[in-house]
Amino acid sequence: MFIDETNIKARAGDGGRGCRSFRREKYEPWGGPNGGDGGKGGDVVLRGDDDQNNLVDFKYKPHWNAERGEHGQGKDCNGREGRAAILRVPLGTVVYNLATGELLTEILADGQEFIICKGGKGGFGNTRFKSSTNRAPTKTGPGEPGETGEFKLELKSIADVGLVGFPNAGKSSLTNLITKARPKVAAYPFTTLQPQIGVIEFPEEYDRLVLADVPGLITGASENKGLGHRFLRHIERCALLLIILDMAGTDNRDPRDDYKQLLHELELYDPELLKKPRLVAANKMDEDAAVANLKKFKTRHKTAELVPISCLSEEGIPRLRKELLKRVRRLRKKQKSSPAAPG
Repeated sequence: MFIDETNIKARAGDGGRGCRSFRREKYEPWGGPNGGDGGKGGDVVLRGDDDQNNLVDFKYKPHWNAERGEHGQGKDCNGREGRAAILRVPLGTVVYNLATGELLTEILADGQEFIICKGGKGGFGNTRFKSSTNRAPTKTGPGEPGETGEFKLELKSIADVGLVGFPNAGKSSLTNLITKARPKVAAYPFTTLQPQIGVIEFPEEYDRLVLADVPGLITGASENKGLGHRFLRHIERCALLLIILDMAGTDNRDPRDDYKQLLHELELYDPELLKKPRLVAANKMDEDAAVANLKKFKTRHKTAELVPISCLSEEGIPRLRKELLKRVRRLRKKQKSSPAAPG
């Protein structure tokens, strides 16, 4: 099961109480205070984990509590700090405060950490209150309570390739062919209801690409119709968009109009998406109508870069794999060199 949005409740640990204690040792008739401080409560921490790919762990365990700090002890022994609650989240997780709607952070790197609830400070032991006028203080600190809160976790997939297309264009079939992900496929029109994350392996090249096959787009998705924004947010961080079209024009569809509508929905959601590099996979080329439609498509969309394929006969699949690797490698190289660019 792929979960890309869920709410959690977090509670940091309370600080431990300070200790009230006095020295009672032989030959020390005027022994003074020696109560230790309480330990700090544990924090609730989000940590980016490259091995995680969705939020299912938090769907069925929404409550997360850190350990409270230990109380102080005699002989100036401070209490142990409470253990933090570490929440391992996939890269691309966006965190909101449910009470205020405030965007708190985005976890984008492996090992990146963010404290959503801070543990309470430990209370002072009576040693801390000793002074020249108060040699035997009995006062201690109670320890501060840990922070609590409710948060919304929302995943925006970080992938090399984002697979975009209308329902029944062949997205799930293509994902099955080029990755080890196994989304549902069928001979009737339907749309995948959950995003699929797959890996395209290139053993001979010692490389791999991460592909995000997200639910099929429908007209009005930018207005949150259908799965709406839950679909579109998953392609915000993809390096390359792979747009798959039903070139056979099933159900009297026109692939030229489909392509135009897909780009229009992307632009309405975020104009920056149209600036991303994209490649068109012209699917169902095993059908007779696809050949004629491909010629018409090239006439109208002359600048579109495309690869003819058939998920049924696997025609063009090897070429598509090579094109994806070549283009993503080019983008990676460009990204590595960009920090050194002026400005």
